[in-house]
Amino acid sequence: PIAMQYGMDPVQFGIVMLINCALGLNPPPVGTTQFIGCAIGEVSVGQVMRSITPFYGALFVTLLLVTYVPTFSLWLPHLLMR
Repeated sequence: PIAMQYGMDPVQFGIVMLINCALGLNPPPVGTTQFIGCAIGEVSVGQVMRSITPFYGALFVTLLLVTYVPTFSLWLPHLLMR
Protein backbone atom coordinates (compact mmCIF):
# COMPACT_ATOMS: atom_id res chain seq x y z
CA PRO A 1 0.00 0.00 0.00
CA ILE A 2 2.81 2.46 0.72
CA ALA A 3 4.43 1.86 -2.68
CA MET A 4 1.06 2.35 -4.35
CA GLN A 5 0.62 5.67 -2.54
CA TYR A 6 3.83 6.84 -4.21
CA GLY A 7 2.58 5.72 -7.62
CA MET A 8 4.45 2.42 -7.92
CA ASP A 9 2.68 -0.51 -9.52
CA PRO A 10 2.50 -3.63 -7.29
CA VAL A 11 4.01 -5.80 -10.05
CA GLN A 12 6.92 -3.39 -10.43
CA PHE A 13 7.39 -3.34 -6.65
CA GLY A 14 7.51 -7.14 -6.58
CA ILE A 15 10.13 -7.23 -9.33
CA VAL A 16 12.23 -4.61 -7.54
CA MET A 17 12.04 -6.63 -4.31
CA LEU A 18 13.11 -9.83 -6.08
CA ILE A 19 16.10 -8.17 -7.72
CA ASN A 20 17.08 -6.57 -4.42
CA CYS A 21 16.93 -9.97 -2.71
CA ALA A 22 19.04 -11.50 -5.48
CA LEU A 23 21.62 -8.74 -4.99
CA GLY A 24 21.59 -8.72 -1.21
CA LEU A 25 21.15 -12.31 -0.08
CA ASN A 26 23.98 -13.93 -2.04
CA PRO A 27 27.22 -12.13 -1.10
CA PRO A 28 28.84 -12.32 2.33
CA PRO A 29 28.18 -11.73 5.21
CA VAL A 30 24.55 -12.87 4.68
CA GLY A 31 25.19 -15.22 1.74
CA THR A 32 23.96 -18.52 3.12
CA THR A 33 23.18 -19.77 -0.38
CA GLN A 34 26.67 -18.91 -1.53
CA PHE A 35 28.31 -20.51 1.49
CA ILE A 36 26.37 -23.73 0.95
CA GLY A 37 27.13 -23.71 -2.79
CA CYS A 38 30.83 -23.13 -2.13
CA ALA A 39 30.93 -25.93 0.43
CA ILE A 40 29.25 -28.35 -1.99
CA GLY A 41 31.46 -27.30 -4.92
CA GLU A 42 34.59 -27.17 -2.75
CA VAL A 43 35.59 -23.69 -3.97
CA SER A 44 36.35 -20.57 -1.97
CA VAL A 45 33.90 -17.73 -1.59
CA GLY A 46 36.51 -15.35 -3.03
CA GLN A 47 36.77 -17.36 -6.23
CA VAL A 48 33.02 -17.37 -6.66
CA MET A 49 32.68 -13.65 -5.93
CA ARG A 50 35.31 -12.81 -8.55
CA SER A 51 33.56 -14.95 -11.15
CA ILE A 52 30.05 -13.59 -10.54
CA THR A 53 30.98 -9.90 -10.36
CA PRO A 54 29.86 -9.20 -13.97
CA PHE A 55 26.48 -10.70 -13.17
CA TYR A 56 26.14 -8.37 -10.19
CA GLY A 57 26.80 -5.45 -12.53
CA ALA A 58 24.06 -6.67 -14.87
CA LEU A 59 21.65 -7.14 -11.95
CA PHE A 60 22.40 -3.63 -10.69
CA VAL A 61 21.77 -2.09 -14.12
CA THR A 62 18.54 -4.09 -14.38
CA LEU A 63 17.49 -2.89 -10.94
CA LEU A 64 18.02 0.71 -12.01
CA LEU A 65 16.01 0.15 -15.20
CA VAL A 66 13.13 -1.55 -13.43
CA THR A 67 13.05 1.09 -10.70
CA TYR A 68 13.29 4.23 -12.81
CA VAL A 69 11.72 3.09 -16.11
CA PRO A 70 8.48 1.32 -15.13
CA THR A 71 7.65 0.50 -18.74
CA PHE A 72 10.69 -1.79 -18.83
CA SER A 73 9.11 -4.19 -16.35
CA LEU A 74 5.41 -3.59 -16.94
CA TRP A 75 4.98 -3.92 -20.70
CA LEU A 76 4.47 -7.69 -20.62
CA PRO A 77 1.95 -7.73 -17.72
CA HIS A 78 0.02 -4.88 -19.38
CA LEU A 79 0.06 -6.76 -22.69
CA LEU A 80 -1.32 -9.92 -21.05
CA MET A 81 -4.00 -8.08 -19.07
CA ARG A 82 -5.76 -6.67 -22.17
